[in-house]
Amino acid sequence: PAQVYLAAPAAVDPRTVLSSAKAAHCDRSAQFALVAAREAVRDAGFPDPSALAGDGSRVAVVVGVGLGGLTSVLEQNHRLRTQGAGRVSPRTIPVMLPNHPAAEVGLLVGAKAGVHAPVSACAAGAEALAQALGMIRDGRADIVVAGGTEAALHPLALAGFARLKALSRRHDDPKGASRPFDADRDGFVMGEGAGMLVVESAAHAAARGARVHGRLTGAGITNDSHHVAQPAPGGTGCAAAVDAALRDAGLVPEQIQHVNAHATATPLGDLGEAQALHSVFAKGVDDVTVSATKGAFGHTLGAAGAIEAVLTVLALRDRTAPPACSLERVDPEIGLNVVGRDPAALPSGPLAAVSTSMGFGGHNVALVFVDAS
Repeated sequence: PAQVYLAAPAAVDPRTVLSSAKAAHCDRSAQFALVAAREAVRDAGFPDPSALAGDGSRVAVVVGVGLGGLTSVLEQNHRLRTQGAGRVSPRTIPVMLPNHPAAEVGLLVGAKAGVHAPVSACAAGAEALAQALGMIRDGRADIVVAGGTEAALHPLALAGFARLKALSRRHDDPKGASRPFDADRDGFVMGEGAGMLVVESAAHAAARGARVHGRLTGAGITNDSHHVAQPAPGGTGCAAAVDAALRDAGLVPEQIQHVNAHATATPLGDLGEAQALHSVFAKGVDDVTVSATKGAFGHTLGAAGAIEAVLTVLALRDRTAPPACSLERVDPEIGLNVVGRDPAALPSGPLAAVSTSMGFGGHNVALVFVDAS
């Protein structure tokens, strides 16, 4: 019998924002990256992307992807089989490369200090921000446009995840299908989109009087070395990444008020992450407000870590943790203080937060942010 699975297309079609010429020469993942990068650069105080770079020697780009140009590859393969080699687009190779979105954003802002493209599955967007932090600290750049993008909504991708039993089968309840940490969760809903941030050295931001939303102060990267598609038992790899990020930021667990969890809504993955957070925060875990935002926009794979980094920064800025949207009842085995269907106020005083990301291949990335004050 036929199986039906849900997907969550982005609310904005990037082709309506970009010029027709640029859109025609880009895979959809790069289109999303360009739209998000333009918004981030404008928000950072640069009305035109070209104004950001100067001569470009101190500006870099890092854009992570998971499946990258999958849909373009499949489209051109269909052309090859049905129309012959002469009808294959000459842009096929450039748009299928994982660095295609990063290269397009690099061209947009005139980056000459390096253009990088981490490919670490669903942790790629977060790893891009970790690389950006390293470039700023090492003095290799003053500004890094960093994030992640993904546009792989295709029957092949859905079928592949379905065969892994990773997708929700709650197709009769689209709004409630993605329910991270819920007792009745049964898998994720695949999404698409991009998240981009302008990461800048404190000195450079102060010199130009920039509006600062928050500060990225630490990053931790580990690998489970356990299984290509299953987390390590007990969430040990995730816990190690959070511990490493806290050390990098010079903080202790008691100084964290908020976590934006990776939480894809798979039974095994959510439980492992919860065990990791219990390991890190121990008796203080109930004092940490946990958001599971994939309940709102699905799992955007390589873009997820970057989108959730944006949400984490905004949560600190607005002192409000975003809701899970579809949560009905927290799984008793999870045992976390998970934000329900309504936003939750964060406490007064200095704020710090962790955003976690994980991906097939055993990838774990944790980022630490503090409020701008």
